[in-house]
Amino acid sequence: MLILLFGLQAEAKKLLLPMDENQKNHLKAYGIAYWTLERDVDLEWLLNYRGGSFLIPFSQTILNECNIRGVSYEVVSDAQTNSIYTQIASPDVNMEIIKLEKVPKIAVYSPQGKQPWDDAVTLVLTYAEIPYEIIYDTEVIEGKLPLYDWLHLHHEDFTGQFGKFYASYKNAAWYQDEVRVNTETANKLGFSKVSDLKNAVANEIKKYVIGGGFLFTMCSGTDSYDISLAATGVDICESMYDGDPAEANYQSKLDFSQSLAFKNFSLVQDPLKYEFSNIDATMDHVGLGQVKDVFTLFDFSAKWDIVPTMLTQSHKRVVTGFMGQTTAFRKDFLKPNVTVLGETKSINSAKYIHGELGKGQWTFYGGHDPEDYRHLVGDPPTDLNLHPNSAGYRLILNNVLFPAAKKKKLKT
Repeated sequence: MLILLFGLQAEAKKLLLPMDENQKNHLKAYGIAYWTLERDVDLEWLLNYRGGSFLIPFSQTILNECNIRGVSYEVVSDAQTNSIYTQIASPDVNMEIIKLEKVPKIAVYSPQGKQPWDDAVTLVLTYAEIPYEIIYDTEVIEGKLPLYDWLHLHHEDFTGQFGKFYASYKNAAWYQDEVRVNTETANKLGFSKVSDLKNAVANEIKKYVIGGGFLFTMCSGTDSYDISLAATGVDICESMYDGDPAEANYQSKLDFSQSLAFKNFSLVQDPLKYEFSNIDATMDHVGLGQVKDVFTLFDFSAKWDIVPTMLTQSHKRVVTGFMGQTTAFRKDFLKPNVTVLGETKSINSAKYIHGELGKGQWTFYGGHDPEDYRHLVGDPPTDLNLHPNSAGYRLILNNVLFPAAKKKKLKT
């Protein structure tokens, strides 16, 4: 709905996309922001102003696109814009203005078909109409990661244990296909085992972050990734996964200095148990129950802690929880330099965490689907037309726009 706040439309100079409760479609608003950047138009992200609103130079073309996509906007005059600037600049308010000026090139690390899992990130990117490219092990090993600004890891097991689904799904066609395809790919790329390939991929991704890349991952792509890094050079896989036994005393051989987020964790050594380590707080959340399973976003200083403030922009500070193979992270195993963005205080678990490595940054988000509390194998993907104002999905899109906040040279 068009709102003329001051005077005639001819006097208007900005389009405000409100991100508070007045926004009809929060998720597609991020798509408008990305679409604007694609057309070489810089915009401003008003951190903590009405839920993290976007301020865009007035254009009838952009206004029309908002109407097409069902995104709420307000046309504001120069006087109203200056009033917003004055309010945000006040040292007494927790707000800041971030200029978005770069179109992030996005890659999703995902197998073709993604069976048996859909993926929250690709769902919301598609819904928001933000373009991305699919890459997988071959592209990573061939050194193509520096072509991208932002990388998401699809629901994945970087330990080479195929999600530890063996006990329940070893005879399922999708599981057998996954083993076959991954084994063929590993051999083609010169690796004798899938676990060796996945570890090499994990380390290439780490180099990408060190070089300035932005990494985002959810569910088992979080802890299994860190476990793989810590287990570099150590065989932690039993014979049903890689054809030979795990090496003796492998727990004591883990090198926690190599991981990004977690330290001093213990691996679940039963190869038939659907769990990687004691990092995961899934069972704690099961005990909490769906009604009480929520997490709270931290309030950071927008003028001083700009990065975590960007990543926690939302119209809701308390967000509905959701399960996954890795639902959340026990705080006891977080490294001291990890920033907790969202937590479930009653059980001392972290849902949403962030950190820096070299020139780059990473974000881990526990759980599988922010609008499907307990997503099971074979369940249909979430229809985001039913959840256009999802606070849980907004957090994903905060990360997508994060690299747009500054221009960077191509990583090498």
